[in-house]
Amino acid sequence: MIEVLITIVILAFGLLGLAGLQSKIHVALVESYQRAQAVLLLTDMTERIKANRNQAASYVTADVLGTDDSQPDDCNTTAIGVARDHCEWSKALKGAAEVKDTANVGAMAGARGCITEVQAPNPASGVCTPGIYQVTVAWQGMYETKAPDAACGKDLYGADTQRRAISARVSVGLPSCS
Repeated sequence: MIEVLITIVILAFGLLGLAGLQSKIHVALVESYQRAQAVLLLTDMTERIKANRNQAASYVTADVLGTDDSQPDDCNTTAIGVARDHCEWSKALKGAAEVKDTANVGAMAGARGCITEVQAPNPASGVCTPGIYQVTVAWQGMYETKAPDAACGKDLYGADTQRRAISARVSVGLPSCS
């Protein structure tokens, strides 16, 4: 009888450990899904800047795009160009690519995007430096980790250790330089 009770206790602890492992696997799965979505959104904006190289400096944002921004829900009324690209990217950051029961679920939790100028283009003779722009996507993580170095979304997610961010730099050369 005691042997059966000991076996049941050991089995119960094993099942509790398995449930804890299952929970951690689920969190890791959601985090990896969010990172994949962030990479897609980051690539989207870097490609938009590359496609409109002459207007690259106009892509720099003073405010964060995405969650809680002032961009309209319908981008069809926005003029084609930088403003439309900002509007469409904001919509994508808000998860508009996938809707479930009228709620946007196609992006990360609290997704935001920033575009900053790292180096201004300088076409002056003898200098001729390209413009370098940094595109960053930030979102709410599910557990605490090291705070990212990127400033995008800082102090918008409670503890900064809950914030996730990825960045890419876009270098826009000057055709007049040789």
